[in-house]
Amino acid sequence: VTLPSGVTYDEELQRLTHEGLNYRGMEKTNEVEERIGYELGIIRKKKYAPYFLVVADLLRFARERGILTNVRGSVAGSLVTYLTGITNINPLEYKLPFERFLNPERPSAPDIDMDFADNRRDEVIEYVRKKYGEDRVAQVGTFGTMLARGAVRDVARALSYPYAVGDKISRLIPLGSQGFPMTITRALDITPELNAMYENDKETKDIIDLAKKLEGCTRHISVHAAGVVIAPGPVTDYTPTQLDPRGGKIITQYEMHAIEDVGLLKFDFLGIKNLSILTDAVRMVKEINRLSVDIENIPLNDEKTFDLLSRGETMGLFQLNGAGMTRYLKDLRPTSIHDINAMVALYRPGPMESIPKYIERKHKPELVSYLDHRLKGILDESYGVITYQDDVLLIAINLGGYSWLEADKLRKAMGKKIPKEMEAQREKLVEGFIKNGMTPKKADEMWKLIEPFAAYGFNKAHAASYGRVAYQTAYMKANFPVIYMTAVLTADSGEVEKIAEIISECKRMEIPVLPPDVNESFGSFTVVMGENGGKENIRFGLYTIKNLGTEIADEVIEERKRGGKYKDLSDFLERVRHRNVNKKSLESLIKSGAMDALGERNQMLLNLDEALEYNREFMKGKSSNQGSLFSLMNDAASIPKLRLKETRPARQEEKLLWERELLGLYVSGHPLEKFKDKLRELKTKIGGAKKLQNGFPVITAGIIEEAKKIVTKRGESMFFMKISDFTDSVETVIFPGLYEKSKDMIREGGCVAIQGKVSHRNGSPSIIVEKIKELEV
Repeated sequence: VTLPSGVTYDEELQRLTHEGLNYRGMEKTNEVEERIGYELGIIRKKKYAPYFLVVADLLRFARERGILTNVRGSVAGSLVTYLTGITNINPLEYKLPFERFLNPERPSAPDIDMDFADNRRDEVIEYVRKKYGEDRVAQVGTFGTMLARGAVRDVARALSYPYAVGDKISRLIPLGSQGFPMTITRALDITPELNAMYENDKETKDIIDLAKKLEGCTRHISVHAAGVVIAPGPVTDYTPTQLDPRGGKIITQYEMHAIEDVGLLKFDFLGIKNLSILTDAVRMVKEINRLSVDIENIPLNDEKTFDLLSRGETMGLFQLNGAGMTRYLKDLRPTSIHDINAMVALYRPGPMESIPKYIERKHKPELVSYLDHRLKGILDESYGVITYQDDVLLIAINLGGYSWLEADKLRKAMGKKIPKEMEAQREKLVEGFIKNGMTPKKADEMWKLIEPFAAYGFNKAHAASYGRVAYQTAYMKANFPVIYMTAVLTADSGEVEKIAEIISECKRMEIPVLPPDVNESFGSFTVVMGENGGKENIRFGLYTIKNLGTEIADEVIEERKRGGKYKDLSDFLERVRHRNVNKKSLESLIKSGAMDALGERNQMLLNLDEALEYNREFMKGKSSNQGSLFSLMNDAASIPKLRLKETRPARQEEKLLWERELLGLYVSGHPLEKFKDKLRELKTKIGGAKKLQNGFPVITAGIIEEAKKIVTKRGESMFFMKISDFTDSVETVIFPGLYEKSKDMIREGGCVAIQGKVSHRNGSPSIIVEKIKELEV
């Protein structure tokens, strides 16, 4: 960081901090002055001021460019970072301890993890390169290792076995849990079918024995999702570098731990989709509603927001979606940002057990109690329920006599879950509790209370940072529902299953989602007004149409801006003169419904060749000195009009299938719509069927999206079908005996009810079909 002549890093940080009092509108009280002096004193002693100045500069750049940011982790416990614009949480307001982030006894460097809107993260990295020098900046390399499934597949491939051999073995290896990857040895112990293959099949035994030896070895290098290093001199003086195999970026050949060992500081720049969604939503509110939303300073007591969460309308929100979290929010009926922070912290293994108690005490304050009266000062905001990792540390310090360094060691030991270390910490802490006035019985009870939190608990500052973004997303959805859902759809463009879920949520919210339209669509999803200024709708973008390149989509949009809406097919063909107007692109526009305002779909498709010829003639007149048939005619009235051959209109079923083909899903309707009443009577929808246990009987229904015929070794036919309802899909299997009886029903686009059993044999749920019947109105 470049400083004015004669000014030290510590002086510059002090100046920025005091300037921040005006920026944040904070009163200069004794408490504020003391906290600033205390924090700056530790930062000065640790010589960390340059690091804070660099981070403040990066976030200043992002702020000035309108790039939404969030800073994760314990750093939100610092008043200095709040006043210098690094964090957005006032630690005094949220009672966040600075020592969880930085204390005199902590030997390691501070860690400030930055989140940026994921579609603009590269702008920040580019700024860093320009400011500090291309030769001093690199993204961090990370090494992928051979995990159980991958090792088996790689070994099978290297030994030239057919793909199916390695695939079959690897699918029998269960998936591990977060932080605890599955090993081949453990998979053999817990999967009888895999163990039987290992004992009885030589191929399987050879592959697994070799895979065991390779398991855990480094497989490849790639780019760390967030890590960036800024070196004091050329980065090659500290670490070897190379080009990223995929993108050509300069990356370190040392991974993140080795980077820190050689004295380089790693900055975490993580791209977060929800920040992009918020940015997009705020932009659209300004463009459409002529309102400026200061998303960093929205009111934290908005009734609409808390009503939305209490109703469980969490789809598309940050950290607050998912069935389990939604159920708890409906029970909780949050009324403050602290409730949201608490749910963000509690909804994870271990702490989750305390959620019912938190909810009950919120609604019945008379139930609030404390195991020890000294806990009131720590747990009063959370109704006496241990909620954050900080609660554990503060209990160890205030009731067990620990220092902050000892408390941090306790946190790390509990996080590792090593029995010997855990027992040593338990004995030490219980002894500390007794020494500081607790009975042995209460001391043991206190240990049992805090044990689930240290390993999985969020620290309070991290929960407050994430809770703030969660609240922002809920605020935008509650106050600008159509615009917010449009931003969510745009962020998930290309992921068909997610788009289907979001559209289902839009329907529940009574927000119409319309197919693309050359007269209204832009590239991405957009908000359009209904007829005569009516209700806002969401319109698919032209970029979502398969086989239609962005160049031709942009040309359609730009020409509409220049010359107004297209009147009919002839007008469109005369004005859109681009080399990519060909059979494939025009067919995609027509079939997707994007040209419904210009003509009837089936008639336009029948006349495709004539339409293209008409367009080519107009293009000749524009691009060539040699006049075309049309350009030679001076009298506009004498130009031959496009005459379309007549044909029957496209049926609704055809239109829907075309939409699914070109957009990935049904938009203007659904083939199952006419069977809605019958489907409502079903006890088990497809989504519910997939959650049932292996071998469980099930009856469900849907439309056949895909049907693939397989001929067995005996020459018999069987089918794999993908069946979908309004919100989900499942793979099904029809064996030869049933196929012979019901082959007339097995066709793509057919609507059927099936009876069968759930199977989880191949790692994902499917249904073995025993009976099949066509749906009838």
